[in-house]
This record gives sequence, structure tokens and C-alpha cells, in this order.
Amino acid sequence: MSFWGYPRPDGSVGTRNYVGIFPTVVCACDMVQRIANGVPGCVPFFHHQGCGQSEPDMETVHRTLISLGRNPNLAGVVLVSVGCEGPVDHIVEGIAASGKPVAKVVIQEIGGASVAMAEGSRLARQMVTDASRVRKEEVDDSKLMIGVKCGASDTTSGLASNPSIGAACDILVGKGGSCIFGETTEMMGAEHILARRAASPEIGRKIIEIVDRMEKRALSTGVDMRGANPTRGNIAAGLTSIEEKSLGAIVKGGSTPIKGVCEYGERPEGSGLFIVDGPGQEPKAVTALAAAGAQIILFSTGIGAPQGFPFVPVIKVTANPKTYQRLLEHMDLYIDIVGEASHKESGQAIFEETLAVASGKRTKAEVLDYVNFADIWVSGPTF
Repeated sequence: MSFWGYPRPDGSVGTRNYVGIFPTVVCACDMVQRIANGVPGCVPFFHHQGCGQSEPDMETVHRTLISLGRNPNLAGVVLVSVGCEGPVDHIVEGIAASGKPVAKVVIQEIGGASVAMAEGSRLARQMVTDASRVRKEEVDDSKLMIGVKCGASDTTSGLASNPSIGAACDILVGKGGSCIFGETTEMMGAEHILARRAASPEIGRKIIEIVDRMEKRALSTGVDMRGANPTRGNIAAGLTSIEEKSLGAIVKGGSTPIKGVCEYGERPEGSGLFIVDGPGQEPKAVTALAAAGAQIILFSTGIGAPQGFPFVPVIKVTANPKTYQRLLEHMDLYIDIVGEASHKESGQAIFEETLAVASGKRTKAEVLDYVNFADIWVSGPTF
């Protein structure tokens, strides 16, 4: 099988063909919104970071912006900086290393908002014009990376939608493609199971390390997550503990060996199945998947998480019949938990839908334009 995508200079293939407008700091979000709204073909990526943070967190923010800018679904990027947050040339250079056009506008240097908007819009229009010349090509499935997420989970998530998505991941990895999943909080209590699937002892130790690190972050605030479940929606949906939740969550990555563990904002090397360290909260979790290079995101939900992502299509999968009926305008696929189809058969259906979306079919979130707000995860204080 194959899909139709947009070839990029670095050899990757996009499932969409946008120009990204990124703030390097939260204070530039207003300008990003104005530019993106005024130039068709542009998508904004909003976040709340980039100023008053510790050096490790600033490194995470900048690494994530570079990786997001390199996502194959973007044909070019305009960065908008205020100026006082510090130099951003390394972000420009990091994105430009992928071969795509990238430019910056610095509000304090250029003379204020009006001039910045005019220049940012001019740059964006040129990039959109150039992007419109890129023609789709039929490419092999091995060019695809799927990001995997679950949220607003219930008992049907672990029983049906998560393992069915995992089966779809197995299909893609078997064809030479890649999958990546994260949500380190939802590995607690099941990290030893994931570690047994690691491709090497070092990777297994890294899986244990990121879970231990996440648990210590929680403990430092006085919260012991073991034996509990801090998410109210999950509790109401029947998930009694983080361990129960984790056992249902880890199956969404399928059954193939885990080839590596990425820090938040990093991109994996090679193909296969990978883990990225990060939180479970949707806006920050999907950002990690997009930064890793995912061109499509499969999102399993039990009680109905509605949001998508600005430039990566998000396919919502549920096995809860009430959720599918009540939130039909948000749900893309329904897995019949009482039907006769196996997880493998359901996984094949999910994989075929993924290829259709990769070739241009719009997801429910895209049609609703429920895609505009994400964020970048940081672990330290803001000063």
C-alpha cells in the first residue's frame, strides 16, 4: 500500500502542505495570530513559553520549536520574536537545516506590531506561493510516522480502541514505517512490561528512568500517583488507579520492539517503534508527537477528547458506542467492542483510514477547525 504526500528537501513526506507561523515566545502570539489569519495556507502554533524560564526548560522549548518546524507537514516557517527573550537565530538555523525556507520577524527591532505584521505577512505569502508549486507524489508506507495518543479514557479504551490502534502500529512498523507514543505518566505501574520489549538493555533502563523521573516530579509536589488516579474524567469513566490506566494505555503502541526513547522535543533516528517522554495532558502530549516528526496522529478516546493539532491531522478513535453517537461530529472511527472483528482486523481498518487521511482526507477535527491550541511542556518554574 502507499499514500500520496508532499515531498520535502530532506527526503521526508508531508501529509499536509502548510506554512507554519510560530512565536518564539508567548508575548508574540498576538502577532502570530494576525499573520496566520490574514494569509490563507498558514497555520499558527501557539504556546505559553519562551521567557522567564530556567536554562533546561529554555533548551526544551527551543529544541521543540526546531523539531516542530522540521515536521514534514510544513513547507516553510515564519518565526515571530519579540526580541527581549534573547537571540533566536539558532532556531532559524535548526529548521533551515531541513532544507525548507524559514524566516524571522523581530517586533522590537523592526519597529512595532504594524511593521512586523506587514513583513511577516509578506514572507508568509511568498512561502505559501512557493508551497503551492509542490505536487503530491505516491510514496511507500515506510515514509509514514504515526503518533499515538489516548485521552479522556474509559474502560473501552484499554479493551478495544487502544489495542486496535496498537495493531495498526504493528502493520506500519512491519512495512518499514515508524510509530511513536508517550504519556510517561500513563506508563507508571506498567513500565517493567515496556522495558521487557526494549530492543536493548540500555533502552529498557531509559524507559524505567523516565517513569521514575516523572514519579519524582509528582512526589516533589506532595502527590503520590501510585495506587491512585489523578484524572477526574478517568475516575468517572471507571478507571480506578494509575496502574489500571497504564495497563490499558501501553497497548496502543503495539507489540514490536521499542527502538528508542526520546526526550521531549527530540526526533527519533531510524524507523520502528519509539517512546517520547512527556505528560498525558493533550495539548502538550500531541506537541511531542508532532515534534518527533509524526505526519498523522491516532488518538484513542473513551468519553470523547475533541481537540486536534494545528498542522498534523488527528484521527479520533473510540470504542464507546455512547460517545460515538453523542460526539459523532468529533469521532472519526468506531471500534465495535461487542462485534466479531479482532483487534488485528480493527487495526487494519484503522491503518486504511490513516492512509486515506495521509493522502488528503480531512479528519473531523480539521473540518471543525478544532485544532488551534496546543502547548509546549516544561518541568520547571517560570520566573
